[in-house]
Amino acid sequence: MAALLTALGPDDTIRFLRIYETRSGDWTKDREKILEDDPDKIIKSIMARRKNVPP
Repeated sequence: MAALLTALGPDDTIRFLRIYETRSGDWTKDREKILEDDPDKIIKSIMARRKNVPP
């Protein structure tokens, strides 16, 4: 809490605590299922999404 107050100040600390939610799970294990390992596939996916975004 002290680190949050020092870094964010009282107002932003309160704002952060209001939106912060703890969840169960293991991100280290889950990300292997979710994220792609091949950089070329990641770049192609990003480029495809950029083409579909309206100006």
